[in-house]
Amino acid sequence: MRDFIDVTGKSEDEAIQNALRQLNMDRDDVSVEVLERAKSGFLGLGSCPAKIRVYYGPEEEEEAKPVPKTVSPAPEKPVPPKPEHPRRERQEKPKPVEKLKRPEPVRREEPVEKPAAREKEEPAAVPVNLGEEVNDEKAQAIRAFLSGLLGHMEAQAEIRVYQPEKGRYKVILEGKNMGGLIGRRGETLDAIQQLTSYCVNRSGGGRVRVQLDAEGYREKREQSLQHLARKVAGKVVKYRRSVTLEPMNAYERHVIHTALQEVPGVTTYSTGAEPNRRVIVAYDRAKG
Repeated sequence: MRDFIDVTGKSEDEAIQNALRQLNMDRDDVSVEVLERAKSGFLGLGSCPAKIRVYYGPEEEEEAKPVPKTVSPAPEKPVPPKPEHPRRERQEKPKPVEKLKRPEPVRREEPVEKPAAREKEEPAAVPVNLGEEVNDEKAQAIRAFLSGLLGHMEAQAEIRVYQPEKGRYKVILEGKNMGGLIGRRGETLDAIQQLTSYCVNRSGGGRVRVQLDAEGYREKREQSLQHLARKVAGKVVKYRRSVTLEPMNAYERHVIHTALQEVPGVTTYSTGAEPNRRVIVAYDRAKG
């Protein structure tokens, strides 16, 4: 089988050029198979580079079988006469069959944690009543922008706009396969939210706050952060050592600060610059 490498690029041609530079070969020396075609996306969202597989090296050929060397026959030795009574061939005794041992029954251990304890530790999400959908000027601007953006991203979702309080709009995206719109740790969802907020507020008519959600990701993420905060706070109090959390956006850091502001023996503060700003959970003797 020929050797190959997988290479990516903004386009198929760029990926081929990258492969030729790596192999130091000409185009005629390789064969190319396109694995994924390039996808431009919209404003950098939903884009996908081209991916190709480049085969190189000689074609597979059948291995030549070695020619056996001719050996000159040895001089014949006189064969002694065979005895009248032929030797009896030894019969191998059959090996005793080992008895198969029955496998011992596997003992199932009971779980350490009880379901009741888990339910108290991670409560289920409570649905929030957002009321009826709104269709004012801002809501229409939100729907128009998101419809165009999702069209460029080749994503299908139903857009629902609510106004739980004055100056704040809650936007829910409903549909199948929302994972691509959410992204890793909600990064794509945050980017779409920022673009929507910028587009709606630059048109005038008063500044509003836009919150975007899909598949209840915001509520699930908030509960996960609260659980993480309580778990880290327990370690900080036990070992009296500070713990630095992973980088988070402003909203996620606010969830951590709020969850631990009343916890005895613990204080929180943020350090670093965006987008690598982190929360530090530290031991506080004054609150202990």
